[in-house]
Amino acid sequence: MERVTNMVSQKPVVIFSNSSCCMCHTIKTLLCDFGVNPKVHELDETSRGWEIEQELLRRGCNPTVPAVFIGGELVGGADEIMSLHLRRALIPMLKRAGALWV
Repeated sequence: MERVTNMVSQKPVVIFSNSSCCMCHTIKTLLCDFGVNPKVHELDETSRGWEIEQELLRRGCNPTVPAVFIGGELVGGADEIMSLHLRRALIPMLKRAGALWV
């Protein structure tokens, strides 16, 4: 668990992704369109990415990607991010985490 904890403390928004996952692409695009500059870890392009994926499973990420952390806390996957966005709660959360300035 320490490895993921260290990784998610690198930036206000951290995404664990697979490069070929369409939902991962959608979430990365949404956040980047807001002006967020997330740290993205492509697990299929990372050595020992399967270990990180197992750690994400233990943390409750199912499916394991996309897994979005905001302010060091697990927010969830695509469903949770889209739900927050539709409720107009995502941008305020990003601002509180220091991922957006406006």
